[in-house]
Amino acid sequence: MTRNVLTMTALLISSLTPALAQTAPASPPSVSTVAAQPASGLAAEARALAERARATYPKGSASIDQTLWKQAAAAAEAAVSAEPTNAEYLKLRAQIYTEVGFWRQAELSWAAYFRVAPAQGVTPETRQAADVQYNLGYAAYTRNQPSEAARFFAACLQLDPASVPCTTWAARTALEAGNYAQAQTLYASALRLNPGDKTLSYFQTVAQNASRYGPAATRAFSRAYADVEAGKKAQALAGFQEAARSAPNFLEAQREAGRLALELGNAEVALAAFQKAASLPGATAADRYNLSLAQEGQQYGLEAVRTFREAYARYTAGNKAAAEQGFQAATSRNPNYAKAWAWLGRVRYEAKNFQAAAEAYGRAVQLDPGDKSSAYFLRLAQQGK
Repeated sequence: MTRNVLTMTALLISSLTPALAQTAPASPPSVSTVAAQPASGLAAEARALAERARATYPKGSASIDQTLWKQAAAAAEAAVSAEPTNAEYLKLRAQIYTEVGFWRQAELSWAAYFRVAPAQGVTPETRQAADVQYNLGYAAYTRNQPSEAARFFAACLQLDPASVPCTTWAARTALEAGNYAQAQTLYASALRLNPGDKTLSYFQTVAQNASRYGPAATRAFSRAYADVEAGKKAQALAGFQEAARSAPNFLEAQREAGRLALELGNAEVALAAFQKAASLPGATAADRYNLSLAQEGQQYGLEAVRTFREAYARYTAGNKAAAEQGFQAATSRNPNYAKAWAWLGRVRYEAKNFQAAAEAYGRAVQLDPGDKSSAYFLRLAQQGK
């Protein structure tokens, strides 16, 4: 029996630390030294190595590829091999794999621990095991394996029913699968656990309306939203457009496509999205504002229009010097922007800078001969009154 344990220990350490000889710190435990220790000594060695690893590596960087963590895992494996039913050693191994994010090994290790020490309600150990299931689920979700992801999130909730991340993502996967009633129930639970979360409230509304859009559009929308959260904006825009194509009455998809297109500087796509959004029941003043922004942006360029609107906001706030600079900047971004010239003329006229006002009003009238207001003030500015 002793010989088998020694052999197994050597193999475990060899497999977990292939580069040990090149990367180990001074005086690492050798295979023969570790294997010769009793199980209690192996466990103590694992704990000591884990502590050294935490002190040595940057916080939050723990990885099984780091030498000290490899050695800690190997020592914990050896302790478990020596005493396979010792709950303390099983938990130690599971905790080490959890800390380094070796999720599959952590899952197996927690399962082995709970077979020996069945959980009685929610404990620190079940919460750690739940975190493992969450990470496995999220990894499956990012690999576009929704069924696998849903299974992991469900397992997480079995271990820790109050896990906000698992409740949230269980709701998301239920929504994408077309299980709308389940998704609504889960979003309601998530909101009870995390009241006031705007994203949860938003998706609860999406879940309530999802039956009108169908699973294909809903799934495309949900994936696009996840891409936004991951910073993949171009991919997210394509996803929102796909959702809108699948369900043209999907107001949120049209709206999000328009917003993201504006952010990415694509006035043409934004215009198409907000034209549809503004025509749907539930359209808001913000949708109509963004429609006008997209319309004007397509004609003069979004940067010029944004600069103009920022300047107008400064004007209405009473900061006319800053407004003049903004209107001037808008005309620089697009010299054919008649409205920007007209407002530049206005702030100059109000400042009694008649010559400069006449220049700006003159340009506005030249670009838009039908602008009677600019033509009137041009005459006054030329007369110096």
